[in-house]
This record gives sequence, structure tokens and C-alpha cells, in this order.
Amino acid sequence: MFRSVSRRVFLSFLASSAATTALAAPPAASLRPVARAAGHSKKAAAGPEAIISAAKLGGQVSFAVADARTGARLEVGNAKTGTPPASVAKAVTALYALNVLGPAHRFSTQIVATGSVSGGVVSGDLILVGGGDPTLDTNGLAALVSALKDKGIREVRGAFKVAEGALPYVKTIDSEQPDHVGYSPAVSGVSLNYNRVHFEWKRSGGAYGVTMDARSDRFRPAVYVTKMQIVDRRVPVYTYKDGGSSDNWTVAKAALGNGGARWLPVRKPALYAGDVFQTLARSQGIVLKNPKVVKKAPRGTVLASRQSDDLRKILKDMLRYSTNITAEMVGMSATVKRTGRVPNNLKASAAEMNRWANSTLGTSAMKLVDHSGLGGKSKMTADDMVQALVKAHSSAVLRPILKPIPMRDNKRRVLKNHPITVDAKTGTLNYVSGLAGYMTARDGRVMAFAIFAADEATRSRISKANRESPQGARSWNGRAKVMQQKLIDRWGLLYGT
Repeated sequence: MFRSVSRRVFLSFLASSAATTALAAPPAASLRPVARAAGHSKKAAAGPEAIISAAKLGGQVSFAVADARTGARLEVGNAKTGTPPASVAKAVTALYALNVLGPAHRFSTQIVATGSVSGGVVSGDLILVGGGDPTLDTNGLAALVSALKDKGIREVRGAFKVAEGALPYVKTIDSEQPDHVGYSPAVSGVSLNYNRVHFEWKRSGGAYGVTMDARSDRFRPAVYVTKMQIVDRRVPVYTYKDGGSSDNWTVAKAALGNGGARWLPVRKPALYAGDVFQTLARSQGIVLKNPKVVKKAPRGTVLASRQSDDLRKILKDMLRYSTNITAEMVGMSATVKRTGRVPNNLKASAAEMNRWANSTLGTSAMKLVDHSGLGGKSKMTADDMVQALVKAHSSAVLRPILKPIPMRDNKRRVLKNHPITVDAKTGTLNYVSGLAGYMTARDGRVMAFAIFAADEATRSRISKANRESPQGARSWNGRAKVMQQKLIDRWGLLYGT
């Protein structure tokens, strides 16, 4: 008959027995532990089902990992199911732009004059011509103004115009986003400061001082085409109204506190750039009439030009900081080059990119509705993303511009000297998380992987007003990131040792 024995009694018995044996005679064999059978650690690795279940994400999780050199799939799960890729889509946009425009491509913003130019006087019009540069900032506009001054320009007798037709005008990248979020501004052939305006407020007694400017590290020109009114209410915090020749905002007084600042989206990018250029020109003694927006620039004399950095650097920054407007502008610029015409909208341009991906990268189910991944209606499969990564691996065009992703523990602390290195693109929307890129395991094997998670049912229940920071989304995203790291750890252990 068996009976239970306390743990303390059992350990005492073992200790006394070991001591007696040690005093009686030397051991006949080594006391070192017996080696486990080869592959034991691999067998002990948690399975993907257990890893995904522990994350408690709900919705759909899909993944695929492949040998980056051969393309052989090593492990997949729901890999043919399309889910929103969020900003992972930017990796495809980067490949599209590099292939069509070339890594050395530079965007040009020009100042063109019609009519004669004599004695510092432009007899005709002066036109700021946008060339699709997503990186143009206030410093860049100031450099163009300085170039005009250096040429002796002091008077413009005609109109001042801004030509934005290099790309289509799009009022907002994703109409499902709240009006006030800076990551969904308007898009056109001219962009300034990522089409954002700086709103700052300070309380003095019972009143607030408000400024709207196009600041950079060197300049803070006031902006007049964007207007802000403080209204005595609690909600909504912001409202927007198209004022025709201006962006008209209101903000709830109860939400302001003593002071603060944020970047608001610009809905009239050509007027915004023209407004700031006019102010900067006035500071140099060049008086211009109020800007007028035109689609196509007339023929004339180029008085000044500004070149962007090369496309490779622009894309590296885009992938690092996940700038939506950069993705949309370079994506549409690639479509213009590929088709020879300006697309009607973002969706039309994304459709062209989908066709390019199918024919060039070998994908089969790419259904992106924009170039940034901000639109939740975009769909991508993990298998297609891995296919794109495998195709890009041989030319080494993508991995060097992807962001290094540190490996972390369960508490999201960085693990130093981890044997796995990862370069990838993250993607985050409300209740959507993605990660795709390359991992190098301990033995040097390079793998391409994609992990997508989406709880679209929960996402669909979030009201538009609450989409900037909905309840529960942050913790959900944290669990998704832990899941991603555990899957990568698993693949490194199973397929890289």
C-alpha cells in the first residue's frame, strides 16, 4: 500500500543517503549528468499553436517562414489567408519604387517664371512646381527663396501659382481615420513638412494664445491658410471644416489644459506650401501675390531647383519611421513612371502596384488599396509577403534598408547578444499587427518570414472618433509582439541550428 511522503522528509532521506555513500567509498562512476539525445531542445520547443493560443489575440493569425535563398517553406499557418498588413505594406512599396524609379532617383521641386526676367523683375507669373518630393520641408523652401534672391529677383508682376498636378490630389490617405490625426494628411504633387501644420497653445490667465506655423529647426513661419478657433465645449476635441481657401479647425477648450502642441494634418497642401513660400519670400524683400493652385505648370524659365536625397535614403527613412505620406507619394510616382499617366487616386495606383507585384515578385493574392498600409481594407497573405522577400533576397536591395528589430523577453526588455538577428518592417493598426522581413539564425542561415495578426471583428466596433487610441488596443498589440518574438525564437531553434 502506497502512502504520501512529505517533500521535506524525502529530500532529507536523499541527502543523508548521499552523505553516507560518499563517506563509505568513492563513487564508481562520474556524477556528471547524462547527455540528452540529439534534438531534445528542438522537440521541447513550443509549437506555433501553443504560442498563438497563449497570446490570446482572437481573430486571425497567419504566418510563413522560408529559406531566403531557396524559397523552400519551412513552416506555415493560414499562410494563404489575406489579412490587413498595416505598415508592412511599405516594404512592398519600397520594392516597387526601387524597381520602377531606381535607387538613385531624386525628386525635384522647381521655381519657374513665365515671361521675361530682366533687372530683377519677373514680367509674368512665378510658379512653385511640385515634383512629388515627400521630404520637402520649410528649410528646403527657404533655400529656394534664397536662390531667387541670389539671382537678384525682387519683383513679380504676374500671379504666384503652385502646381500640384505631378500626383493626384487626395484629401486624406484613409477616410476612416479621425480628421485630426497627423498620419493621414492630404496628398498631392507638392508636400511640405509631410503635410502637417504645427498647432501650439499657451494659457495666460483665462485666455489662450494660439499659433499655427510651419516650423523647422531654423524657421517658424506663421501659417494663414490653416485657422484654429477655441470653442467652449468638452467633446469632440477637434472638428474640421473645409473653408474653401482655408482649413478651418476648432478645438475644445476643456481639453487644452495650461498648454501644449501637436501636428495637425493639412488638407490643402498646395495652398499651404504657397502660403509658407510667400512668407519666406517677403522676409527676403520679394513680394508675391496670394498663391493660386494649378494642376499643370506652364512652360517657362527655371529660376531655382531643389533636389531631394536619393530614393534609397528616402525609403530607408520611410521604413524606419513608417511615414505614410512618403509611401503614398513614392508609390504613386512609381505608377506615373510605370504607366506614363497620373493615376486617379491611391486605390488605382495601389492596383497597379499589385499587378507589378504579381508579375515581378511572383505573388498571387496582393490586394492593397494604398501604398502605406493605413487603409484597413488592404489584404495580404503571409505566403505572398514571404514570396516577395525571397525574390528580393538575391539582389540584396531590401534588407539593408529595413529596420533592425531587437529580440526581447516576455517583458519586452531587449536581449543583448541574442544569436538571432532580425531586419524587418513592423505594422500596427488598431487590433492589427504585422512583422515581416529577414532573420539570420545562429548558424548563419537566412530566413524570410511574415507574421500577420488581426482581430477585425473588434476593430470594426471602434467608432471613428475613438480610433486614435482605443481601449485595449495597446495591450493587444503588446501581446502580438510577444507572439512574434516567440515564433522567431522557435524558427531560429528549429531551422537554424
